Amino acid sequence: MAAARGVLYVHSAQPALCPHIEWAVAGVIGVPVDLTWTAQPAAPGTLRAQAEWEGRPGTAAAITSSFMGWQRIRFEITEDASPGVDGSRHAYTPTLGAFTAVVGASGDILVPEDRLRNVMLMAAQGRAVLDDELDRLLGKQWDEELESFRYAGEGAPVRWLHAAV
Repeated sequence: MAAARGVLYVHSAQPALCPHIEWAVAGVIGVPVDLTWTAQPAAPGTLRAQAEWEGRPGTAAAITSSFMGWQRIRFEITEDASPGVDGSRHAYTPTLGAFTAVVGASGDILVPEDRLRNVMLMAAQGRAVLDDELDRLLGKQWDEELESFRYAGEGAPVRWLHAAV
C-alpha cells in the first residue's frame, strides 16, 4: 500500500517536453501517466498540468531528480509528511534553479539547525544579509517567481496518479 502522497504542479513546459515529463513521472511511480495539459497564460506557448500522486516516501524527490537538467520547465512537487517521514517541497525555475525544503506535518518549512547557524555566522561576519539568507532558506524567491504561474492554473483539471504496488 502507498504510504506517501503529494501534488505535482508542472507550471510551464514547452509542448515538445510534455511527453518526456509524463515518461519521467511514469518511470518513478511505475505506472503509465497521461496528464491533462492546458495552456499556461502566464507564459504563452507553454502548457501546464497538475496531478495528485500516491507512492513510496521519497517519490517527490525522485520525480524532481528525473526532471533535473531540463531547463525549460517550471515545476513544484510536494510530498506530505507520512508516518516516520517528514514531508518535502521541491521547486524549479529556469532562472533560480532548484529549491528543496523539509516540510513538517503542519505544513511549515523546517530549516535544519546547521543551516540556520551557518547563515547567522555569515551575517555576523558581514558576508551575508540575514534577512536575505532566511528568505532563501524559506524559498521566497521561488514563491515570488512561481506565483503568477500558480494563479494562472486555478480551476485547472487535476488527475490522480497511483504508484504500482
